[in-house]
Amino acid sequence: MHRIQMKKAANCLKDNVSSIMGVWEDQVTNKVVASRKANNIALHDHLPNLINDIADILERYSEFEQLDISNDTRYNEILTNSIKHGRHRSATTSYTEGQIIHEYIIFHRTLSQFLLKNNLLTLEITELLKYVIETCILKSVESFTQAIQQMQEKLIGTLAHDMRNPLTVALLSAEMIENDMDRATFEKLKSSSVRSIKKTLKLAEGLLDSISVKSGEGIMLNFDHEDILHDVEWIFKEAQDIYSCEIILNAPKNKIIGVFDGIAIRRMLENLITNAIKYGAAEAPITITVNDETDSVLISVHNYGEAIPKDKQKAIFNFLKSDGSVSDGKRASWGMGLTLVQMVAHAHGGEVMLESNENGTIFTTKLYKNFNEVGKKRANITSNLLMNG
Repeated sequence: MHRIQMKKAANCLKDNVSSIMGVWEDQVTNKVVASRKANNIALHDHLPNLINDIADILERYSEFEQLDISNDTRYNEILTNSIKHGRHRSATTSYTEGQIIHEYIIFHRTLSQFLLKNNLLTLEITELLKYVIETCILKSVESFTQAIQQMQEKLIGTLAHDMRNPLTVALLSAEMIENDMDRATFEKLKSSSVRSIKKTLKLAEGLLDSISVKSGEGIMLNFDHEDILHDVEWIFKEAQDIYSCEIILNAPKNKIIGVFDGIAIRRMLENLITNAIKYGAAEAPITITVNDETDSVLISVHNYGEAIPKDKQKAIFNFLKSDGSVSDGKRASWGMGLTLVQMVAHAHGGEVMLESNENGTIFTTKLYKNFNEVGKKRANITSNLLMNG
């Protein structure tokens, strides 16, 4: 009798996944505030799979006391989906551990009420649902917390790393200053040192902002009306001071005015230049190209050298991949720098495009001139930055 009841319950759940998810979504969007910021696909993510997996378990077990599902493939799939659910929620603005728990409580209640309405809810099924959902909550919240911690550590790490270049320039400039040098050289070194120290101070502000990262949040940006060429030329000159290889800049003569975060764009370009030098052909030139379009700006960095395989091109943007490796080891450290590049592009309403073949590698960022209003705004971390590929 128990087995027949469980089979009926399993079939009922499988046949009504859409209806169950519809009821769940209505209740969640009404009671869980953060869920309103997610689209339907992102909101549902792995829960429909969870319903089918629970149904499969119900089909195979007749007495809860006899359950030994720790090695069941469907149960392990449930755990995997719960971990993914937590990671996806970490990329949605304003989610907390409490709201994830609330989602699962509503999910549990929705399943129970649906089965009760169809006269299929037994004590054994109630116990099984409780066991599975409680495990889902533990795994999802743990995954959510770990993802937030990783984001915070990576953001702080890349900010600290980005401070090295301007500090190195400032130190070199200070060490080169001598009492008997000519005035023009002294002023050039002084200007370079002051410029680099100012940049470091701006990065330090970002470091403080990154200490309080929440779900779905990236770096803090400060948008203002400015000439983006000023920022590109700044990094171009700094790169010439630091690196021995030839760096070429192809850019318009006229100003390109828009609402940009100049510091973020400098960091974005600096990361692209650093990667081009690190992974490009030794001593080959690096070319920076700026194209002014009607409502946007394209900034490209090209390097010669070994092409990035097609199947690795999405993964190199990923800094929270669960296995900790994004490619063949040579490019394993690309993750956070390129994630920052993508984050800055998205914050300006744009995107990052990658072309890599026998002629070298080109990263092109598209930034819209008036996508943002003047003021501070924290960039978003989207799920594709968390789990590419």
